[in-house]
Amino acid sequence: MVLRKSTKKYYFSVEGETEQWYLIWLQDRINKTEKAAFKVSFDCPVQKNPLKRAKSLVVIGKTEIYHLSDYESDERVHVQGFQDTMDNMKKAKELGKQIDYRFGYSNLTFDLWIILHKTDCYGSFTHRKHYLAPLNRAYGEHFESMDEYKHEDNFKRVLGKLQLSDVCDAVNRAKAIMKKNHENGYILHQYKGYRYYKENPSLAIWEAIEKILKDCKL
Repeated sequence: MVLRKSTKKYYFSVEGETEQWYLIWLQDRINKTEKAAFKVSFDCPVQKNPLKRAKSLVVIGKTEIYHLSDYESDERVHVQGFQDTMDNMKKAKELGKQIDYRFGYSNLTFDLWIILHKTDCYGSFTHRKHYLAPLNRAYGEHFESMDEYKHEDNFKRVLGKLQLSDVCDAVNRAKAIMKKNHENGYILHQYKGYRYYKENPSLAIWEAIEKILKDCKL
């Protein structure tokens, strides 16, 4: 008799469709893996405002939510948007719903996380479009623009080249980046209880993914 696996549910809010497509892909990969100790269910709507996300949730007991967001540049408009996100995560914690918002930021963008599934990426970039070349090299593609890469069919083709072992590699590469930032003496900024580096590359999305993989004994 085959024992039926129980399901663990994870909550996210994401700022774009690529993040959502990635999480749905990861959910499916885990659920198709016999070695996984649990099935997983990801609640991951596209919602840029963590406070709105928290208000819409009906939860019983303490609930963690990871917000996936980009630190796109040091320009005032992007810095303000990044801080607004952290402000809203802090407000979401104070709603009285026992919601604990975690920050899965990427600096510069989520595209860094996708690259790390296949290769190291220690270079510092000044604009998100500069991820195009390493993305093409990592996945053997010839996209002419980031918009072309982010087209649903193209992005899902990229995901189709990945295995769960690549996700584990991405976690390890991300941890190595953060370790290097610490060793370089970069300032780990703190704002409203959330920590981040202004320098790129840096990212925290790996923390959520590592937790899921460990929960599932993968």
